[in-house]
Amino acid sequence: MKSVTILGCTGSIGTQTLDVIAAYPDKYKVCGLVCRSNVDLLDKQISRFSPQFVCVSDENCADIIRRKYKRLDVFTGYDGVIESAGIKCDVVVNALVGIDGLLPTLKAIESCNDVALANKETLVTGGEIVMSLAKEKGVAILPVDSEHSAVWQCLEHRGECDKIILTASGGAFRDYTQDMLESATAAQALKHPTWDMGKKVTIDCATMMNKGFEVIEAMRLFDKPAQDIEVLIHRQSIVHSMVKYSDGSIIAQLSYPDMKLPIQYALGYPNRGNKEFSSLDLCAQPLTFERPDFKRFPCLAIAYECAKAGGVYPAILNAADEILVDYFCRGLIKFYDISYYINKSIDYVGGKSFDSGIDAVLEADKITRSYLIDCPDKRW
Repeated sequence: MKSVTILGCTGSIGTQTLDVIAAYPDKYKVCGLVCRSNVDLLDKQISRFSPQFVCVSDENCADIIRRKYKRLDVFTGYDGVIESAGIKCDVVVNALVGIDGLLPTLKAIESCNDVALANKETLVTGGEIVMSLAKEKGVAILPVDSEHSAVWQCLEHRGECDKIILTASGGAFRDYTQDMLESATAAQALKHPTWDMGKKVTIDCATMMNKGFEVIEAMRLFDKPAQDIEVLIHRQSIVHSMVKYSDGSIIAQLSYPDMKLPIQYALGYPNRGNKEFSSLDLCAQPLTFERPDFKRFPCLAIAYECAKAGGVYPAILNAADEILVDYFCRGLIKFYDISYYINKSIDYVGGKSFDSGIDAVLEADKITRSYLIDCPDKRW
């Protein structure tokens, strides 16, 4: 029986992970549950899954759990999140949001826990460090994102491929003209045509930055240069990604858009699960593919540039995007201001000198955020 710790247990990926665990009561047990402050849902999860420990980032919320579950180990604060990731188990599911997922991933690897990774920022900002440490410790990094899970499944036992093809729904703005995007709002961006996700990632889908982040993740996970990773718009979100081999053959992974499927594959690896959470009808709709428009969606082009530059550039990209998406959601900036100020941040922070390693990543992140608070030509 595999023991599982879930970082971000009350979010979308965390709750779906628990759905998968509940479907296999003889295969998985919950070791630890980690959340920020949703103690009402955490309380229900504790009652149902009986974890060995929990962590609640918010100290006041942690006290509520401590008072109710006096014999349960309860950690708190960001240090508690990191400590939780390092407690020995078979798999740590990292479904945290933002760069806060990076240090817990490294802690899990140092403790020789396999990591089922749903936190994009881990590989976007510190992918080279993470994958190197995982190799050193003999730890598996198991992708949970549907696109990377698809590539992983297509590659398995088939050797080296020539190209990775990541598919993208195109987000809420895939049919907007450039003129329409000039005045597009966050409310419009949040109407994703396929997936039900958190606010940040849904806005990133609308700018196509999410796909840019996935290009950087794929580079690290599958050791491919950015030029060998292609993005195609696939409106139906049925083909989750593809790989092309030297003989011209393309192998794809298809399924209905349901995150429980890649979660099930990651948790059960190397065995495939036998629960069909959703059934795909191949005759229900045609499958179409289009090339992305880099002019309408400059964030994708910027992400490719940062992927090729390497070093701290992906960390600058990630921090800038996080701040600017928040500004956009608050109505402080316009749609194309996101890419404009990302470029400004890259020019400013990228020109500075950094050491190597995790400290450089965290320092670049910190400087970028400070720059965007006091930006000299800010429009907000």
